[in-house]
Amino acid sequence: MAGVDIRDNLLGISWVDSSWIPILNSGSVLDYFSERSNPFYDRTCNNEVVKMQRLTLEHLNQMVGIEYILLHAQEPILFIIRKQQRQSPAQVIPLADYYIIAGVIYQAPDLGSVINSRVLTAVHGIQSAFDEAMSYCRYHPSKGYWWHFKDHEEQDKVRPKAKRKEEPSSIFQRQRVDALLLDLRQKFPPKFVQVMRILDQTKKEAEPVPETVKSEEKETTKNVQQTVSAKGPPEKRMRLQ
Repeated sequence: MAGVDIRDNLLGISWVDSSWIPILNSGSVLDYFSERSNPFYDRTCNNEVVKMQRLTLEHLNQMVGIEYILLHAQEPILFIIRKQQRQSPAQVIPLADYYIIAGVIYQAPDLGSVINSRVLTAVHGIQSAFDEAMSYCRYHPSKGYWWHFKDHEEQDKVRPKAKRKEEPSSIFQRQRVDALLLDLRQKFPPKFVQVMRILDQTKKEAEPVPETVKSEEKETTKNVQQTVSAKGPPEKRMRLQ
């Protein structure tokens, strides 16, 4: 696998040569930018041709191709250099901007890179927020969903724990059990006819029992009366004087 060229993405790097910092000005900043160790400088540009031929920078307007110009200067701290594609003496296409702050060269990001970076930062923050929110979410079949935060745990530890009465069942459980019982009742209906017949038979068998008991009681009372009449009245005892 081929290595990634450093020129593919120059937004995350910078370059500096401390020997040039004391003498940086509007006339020497392009020479400083054209150093061979500078990764932002293109060796195939028109500035290199003018430099090799020892011509002035005014000849760049008569050439076609890539060139570097000094766009803005605020000596001695800030310089802005533009890379552009010259198609004619009056027509150029900007390609990139570079700013030099205290001798350190950076590439200015384009609009697409800025928007991409901001969108990625926002999406990362939103994703982190959703992940953290999901870590506090709890679910139970009988209770449903609720939030469980760490702050609530600390408050519960500080507060005295009160005994909570546990409910025997929840509304969800009662409704579910009722639905199951109704389903079973429809599948297996109870047989009430056989039960009524058994009750009728037991009642019929239990009815003659009181009559026999009453006849037996009558016979016993008659026998007692006959024995009392046969004996007669009790004898009188003599009183002692």
